[in-house]
Amino acid sequence: MASVTLDELRASGVYKSTDKTLKIEMGDKPLSVGGHTFELQVTDDSQNISAPTQILVIVVDDQAPTAVAMLRDENGVVPPDNRIGFGRPFILDGSRSVDSGGGRIIEYAWRLLD
Repeated sequence: MASVTLDELRASGVYKSTDKTLKIEMGDKPLSVGGHTFELQVTDDSQNISAPTQILVIVVDDQAPTAVAMLRDENGVVPPDNRIGFGRPFILDGSRSVDSGGGRIIEYAWRLLD
């Protein structure tokens, strides 16, 4: 099995090999979520070249996001020990939440539990 990074494939445009299979390593810039089309063309020992064929690879976000909640006072400062004065407004901040699966967070749902 031949192996190539996505960056190398992008840079070369075409990767040629005598191997029947090609492993694509993601490298620094993985494929984004969504559909990506790859093309294959083969050459026989008489130098006849096939018509190209294509395959659609669908990259999905299969990892749950991570919620990170922070407390800030009314001025946007993180208070020591998460303490807020009685009757004072405060800010709940979910901006450090991440989706490392390639997607993006589209909703923040806050709930008071007690």
